[in-house]
Amino acid sequence: MNDQNNELKHVLKTRHVTMISIGGVIGAGLFVGSGTMITTAGPGALLSYGIAGLLIVLIMRMLGEMAVVNPDSGSFSTYAHQALGPWAGYTIGWLYWFNWLIIVAIEATLLGGMVHDWLPSIPIWAASFAFPILLTITNMFSVKAYGEFEYWLAFIKVSAIVIFLCLGAAIIFGFVPGVKTLDLATFTANGGFFPHGWMPVLLNVIFITFSLSGSEVAAIAAGESTNPKKNIIKAINAVVWRLLLFFVGSVAILVMVIPAGAKDLLKTPYASVFKLAGLPAAAQIMTVVIFISLLSVLNSGLYTSSRMIYSLAKKGDAPSFLARVNKRGIPYWALAASVFFAYVFTFSKFASPDKLFVFLADSSGGVTLIMYILIAFSHIRLRRKMEKENPEKLTVKMWLFPYLTYATILVVFAIFIAQVFIDSMRSQFYLTSLLTILVIGSYFLFNYKKEEPVVQQLEEVKVSE
Repeated sequence: MNDQNNELKHVLKTRHVTMISIGGVIGAGLFVGSGTMITTAGPGALLSYGIAGLLIVLIMRMLGEMAVVNPDSGSFSTYAHQALGPWAGYTIGWLYWFNWLIIVAIEATLLGGMVHDWLPSIPIWAASFAFPILLTITNMFSVKAYGEFEYWLAFIKVSAIVIFLCLGAAIIFGFVPGVKTLDLATFTANGGFFPHGWMPVLLNVIFITFSLSGSEVAAIAAGESTNPKKNIIKAINAVVWRLLLFFVGSVAILVMVIPAGAKDLLKTPYASVFKLAGLPAAAQIMTVVIFISLLSVLNSGLYTSSRMIYSLAKKGDAPSFLARVNKRGIPYWALAASVFFAYVFTFSKFASPDKLFVFLADSSGGVTLIMYILIAFSHIRLRRKMEKENPEKLTVKMWLFPYLTYATILVVFAIFIAQVFIDSMRSQFYLTSLLTILVIGSYFLFNYKKEEPVVQQLEEVKVSE
C-alpha cells in the first residue's frame, strides 16, 4: 500500500470530468420529473427551468473561479475551510457526504425495483444490495477505469437527450408528419403562458433547484485530472451549457409538443414524444435509459462521497485512516466507509421506509442549498483575499462581482426558507436545519482548539504565493 504518500492520481481527462458531472445531474428527475413540472405550471415551467438553470450557472462560475486557483478533491469543503474557518469545511463536508449516501440508497432501491419488474424472481432487496457492490469494483480498480465507465454511462444518457432534441426540433419545424405543435396562439387560448398563475412557476424553481444538484462534482473530479487548472474550467463551462441545453431545451420541446392538460402523456413525457413521432418502442428504450441514468448517478455518488470523506480525513476532520491511498491512487478506506454506510441507509429503506428512511432523507434534503450558500460566501472571502495578494491568479472571474454573488445568496436563502411554507418540504427544512446545527456543534465539541494539520497549512501557503 502507498500509505506514505496518500495522494490521489491525476489521470482523469477533461471528457471524464465533464461526463462525471453530467452523470451526477441527469437522472430520472429529468426524464420523468419534467412532466410533473409542466402539469403544475403549464408552459411557465420553461421559465422555472430557466431561472433554476441560471442559478446553477452562477454557482458553478463561483466554484470554477476558486477551483482554478486551487483545484482540490475536497472542492467547496476545502474552500469553506480556507475562507470561513475549519468549522465551515467540516460542516459542509460531512453534510455533503451524508447527502450523497442517501442519494446512493435511493438510486439503489429504484434500480432494484426496475430489476424486479423485469425479473420478478429476483427480490427488490437483493437487486438493490447488488448494485453498490458492483459499482464499488469499478471505483476500486482504478480512477481511470471509473472515469471511463462513468463516461460511457453518461454518454448513453446524453445521446438519448440529443436524439430527443433532434426529434423535437424536427417535429416543431414540421418534418414529422401527423404531429402538431403548439403555437403562441394556442398558449393564449388555453389560459396563457401561466395558466395556473405565477405561484406554481416559483414553486417549481424550488423543486428544480434540488434536481439540478450534482454539477458541482466537476470541481471534485478535477482534482484527479491530468491538468486540474486547465481542465476544471473546461469541464465546468461544458457542464453549464450542456445542462442548460438539455434541461431547458428538452422542456421547451415538451411544452411545444405535449399540451399541459395531457396528464397521461406527461407521466412519461420523453417516451410520449417518441410515441407521437411513430416510434412505438420508445417506452422500452426510455426505460433502459432511465435505468442507466440511475446507475450513473449511483456510480457518481460512490465516487463523490469517497473523495469528500478522504478530503475531510486529510484536513483532520475525519479519522486519519480514511486518507490512506493504495498504489492505484484509490482512497480505499474512504470508499469502503462510503459503501458501508450506503448499505446501512439502503437497509433502512427496507426496514422502515415510512419512518426511519424518510427521517434520514428529509435530514439531507436541504444540504444542497446550504452547500450553495457556503460556496457563495467562500467565494466572496477568497476573491477579495486573492485580489489583494495574487490578482494575477484570477484567470477566471465571477461576473459582476460582488453583486451577482450577493444576489445568488439572497435567492438561495429565500428558496431554503420557502421550504417552511411548502407542506411536502416543511419536515425537510426543520430536519436539515437541525442536522446542520448538530454537525456544527459536533465540530466545536470534538475539534475545538485543535491545531490545523500541517498539510492544510501548506495548502494555504501555496494558495497565497
